[in-house]
Amino acid sequence: MKIRRAIEKDVPEIIKIISDDKLGEKREHFTNPLPKSYLEAFKIIAADNNQELMVVEDENSEIIGTFQLSFIQYLNYCGGLRAQIEVVQVRKDKRGLGIGKQIFQWAIERSKEKNAIILQLTSDKKRPKAIKFYESLGFKASHEGMKLHF
Repeated sequence: MKIRRAIEKDVPEIIKIISDDKLGEKREHFTNPLPKSYLEAFKIIAADNNQELMVVEDENSEIIGTFQLSFIQYLNYCGGLRAQIEVVQVRKDKRGLGIGKQIFQWAIERSKEKNAIILQLTSDKKRPKAIKFYESLGFKASHEGMKLHF
Protein backbone atom coordinates (compact mmCIF):
# COMPACT_ATOMS: atom_id res chain seq x y z
CA MET A 1 0.00 0.00 0.00
CA LYS A 2 1.21 3.48 -0.88
CA ILE A 3 -0.20 6.83 0.23
CA ARG A 4 0.53 9.81 -2.00
CA ARG A 5 -0.83 13.24 -2.85
CA ALA A 6 -3.62 13.18 -5.38
CA ILE A 7 -3.02 14.61 -8.83
CA GLU A 8 -5.65 15.96 -11.22
CA LYS A 9 -6.01 12.72 -13.17
CA ASP A 10 -6.98 10.97 -9.88
CA VAL A 11 -10.08 13.11 -9.39
CA PRO A 12 -12.54 10.86 -11.30
CA GLU A 13 -11.49 7.80 -9.27
CA ILE A 14 -11.69 9.76 -6.02
CA ILE A 15 -15.23 10.88 -6.85
CA LYS A 16 -16.17 7.33 -7.83
CA ILE A 17 -14.97 6.06 -4.43
CA ILE A 18 -16.63 8.77 -2.32
CA SER A 19 -19.92 8.45 -4.19
CA ASP A 20 -20.11 4.67 -3.67
CA ASP A 21 -22.02 4.52 -0.39
CA LYS A 22 -25.49 5.42 0.92
CA LEU A 23 -24.59 8.97 1.91
CA GLY A 24 -22.13 9.68 -0.89
CA GLU A 25 -24.55 8.70 -3.63
CA LYS A 26 -26.95 11.39 -2.37
CA ARG A 27 -24.46 14.26 -2.47
CA GLU A 28 -21.91 13.38 -5.19
CA HIS A 29 -22.33 13.30 -8.96
CA PHE A 30 -20.06 10.69 -10.51
CA THR A 31 -20.61 11.11 -14.23
CA ASN A 32 -18.41 10.99 -17.30
CA PRO A 33 -17.30 13.68 -17.75
CA LEU A 34 -17.27 14.88 -14.17
CA PRO A 35 -18.93 18.18 -13.34
CA LYS A 36 -16.34 20.96 -13.67
CA SER A 37 -16.87 21.90 -10.02
CA TYR A 38 -14.81 18.88 -8.91
CA LEU A 39 -11.77 19.87 -10.99
CA GLU A 40 -12.10 23.50 -9.90
CA ALA A 41 -12.17 22.39 -6.25
CA PHE A 42 -9.17 20.11 -6.81
CA LYS A 43 -7.14 23.01 -8.19
CA ILE A 44 -7.93 25.14 -5.13
CA ILE A 45 -7.02 22.28 -2.77
CA ALA A 46 -3.80 21.49 -4.64
CA ALA A 47 -2.70 25.15 -4.50
CA ASP A 48 -3.23 25.40 -0.72
CA ASN A 49 -0.22 24.33 1.37
CA ASN A 50 -2.55 23.59 4.28
CA GLN A 51 -4.55 21.00 2.33
CA GLU A 52 -3.38 17.48 1.54
CA LEU A 53 -5.76 15.47 -0.63
CA MET A 54 -4.38 11.96 -0.57
CA VAL A 55 -4.97 8.69 -2.38
CA VAL A 56 -4.15 5.17 -1.29
CA GLU A 57 -2.81 2.79 -3.92
CA ASP A 58 -2.57 -0.98 -3.81
CA GLU A 59 0.34 -3.05 -5.09
CA ASN A 60 -1.02 -2.65 -8.66
CA SER A 61 -1.07 1.16 -8.37
CA GLU A 62 -4.88 1.14 -8.31
CA ILE A 63 -6.51 3.80 -6.17
CA ILE A 64 -8.33 2.01 -3.35
CA GLY A 65 -8.89 4.86 -0.91
CA THR A 66 -8.79 8.58 -0.31
CA PHE A 67 -8.83 11.19 2.44
CA GLN A 68 -8.21 14.87 2.94
CA LEU A 69 -5.98 16.21 5.67
CA SER A 70 -6.33 19.93 6.44
CA PHE A 71 -4.12 22.00 8.71
CA ILE A 72 -5.89 24.88 10.44
CA GLN A 73 -4.07 27.57 12.39
CA TYR A 74 -5.82 28.64 15.60
CA LEU A 75 -5.13 31.23 18.26
CA ASN A 76 -6.25 28.99 21.09
CA TYR A 77 -3.98 26.30 22.49
CA CYS A 78 -1.30 28.98 22.45
CA GLY A 79 -1.54 29.42 18.70
CA GLY A 80 -1.70 25.69 18.02
CA LEU A 81 -2.11 24.04 14.65
CA ARG A 82 -4.99 21.59 14.27
CA ALA A 83 -5.16 18.80 11.76
CA GLN A 84 -8.53 17.73 10.45
CA ILE A 85 -9.10 14.52 8.52
CA GLU A 86 -12.21 14.22 6.36
CA VAL A 87 -13.65 12.33 3.41
CA VAL A 88 -11.98 9.10 4.48
CA GLN A 89 -13.19 6.42 2.09
CA VAL A 90 -11.92 3.00 1.11
CA ARG A 91 -13.14 1.38 -2.09
CA LYS A 92 -16.09 -0.89 -1.32
CA ASP A 93 -14.33 -4.11 -2.38
CA LYS A 94 -11.32 -3.32 -0.15
CA ARG A 95 -13.12 -2.52 3.11
CA GLY A 96 -12.41 -4.63 6.17
CA LEU A 97 -8.76 -5.25 5.24
CA GLY A 98 -7.18 -2.77 7.66
CA ILE A 99 -6.67 -0.02 5.07
CA GLY A 100 -8.61 2.53 7.14
CA LYS A 101 -6.38 1.86 10.12
CA GLN A 102 -3.28 2.38 7.97
CA ILE A 103 -4.74 5.65 6.67
CA PHE A 104 -5.17 6.92 10.22
CA GLN A 105 -1.71 5.77 11.29
CA TRP A 106 -0.27 7.73 8.36
CA ALA A 107 -2.44 10.79 9.12
CA ILE A 108 -1.45 10.75 12.80
CA GLU A 109 2.25 10.65 11.91
CA ARG A 110 1.83 13.38 9.29
CA SER A 111 -0.01 15.57 11.80
CA LYS A 112 2.80 15.09 14.31
CA GLU A 113 5.39 15.98 11.63
CA LYS A 114 3.56 19.27 11.08
CA ASN A 115 3.53 19.87 14.87
CA ALA A 116 -0.26 19.78 15.08
CA ILE A 117 -1.63 19.72 18.61
CA ILE A 118 -4.73 17.69 17.73
CA LEU A 119 -6.17 15.55 14.94
CA GLN A 120 -9.90 16.01 14.69
CA LEU A 121 -12.67 14.69 12.48
CA THR A 122 -16.38 14.77 11.99
CA SER A 123 -18.53 11.78 11.19
CA ASP A 124 -22.15 11.66 10.17
CA LYS A 125 -24.31 10.15 12.91
CA LYS A 126 -25.74 7.89 10.18
CA ARG A 127 -22.37 6.07 10.13
CA PRO A 128 -22.34 4.18 13.45
CA LYS A 129 -19.73 1.65 12.23
CA ALA A 130 -17.39 4.47 11.27
CA ILE A 131 -17.85 6.11 14.66
CA LYS A 132 -17.01 2.83 16.45
CA PHE A 133 -13.94 2.50 14.22
CA TYR A 134 -12.74 6.02 15.12
CA GLU A 135 -13.29 5.29 18.80
CA SER A 136 -11.20 2.12 18.46
CA LEU A 137 -8.35 4.34 17.25
CA GLY A 138 -8.58 6.54 20.35
CA PHE A 139 -10.80 9.35 19.07
CA LYS A 140 -13.28 10.67 21.62
CA ALA A 141 -16.61 12.38 21.04
CA SER A 142 -15.65 15.46 23.05
CA HIS A 143 -17.84 18.05 21.34
CA GLU A 144 -21.27 18.26 19.77
CA GLY A 145 -20.90 19.36 16.15
CA MET A 146 -23.45 21.33 14.19
CA LYS A 147 -23.81 22.26 10.54
CA LEU A 148 -25.83 24.80 8.65
CA HIS A 149 -26.31 23.67 5.05
CA PHE A 150 -26.92 26.26 2.35
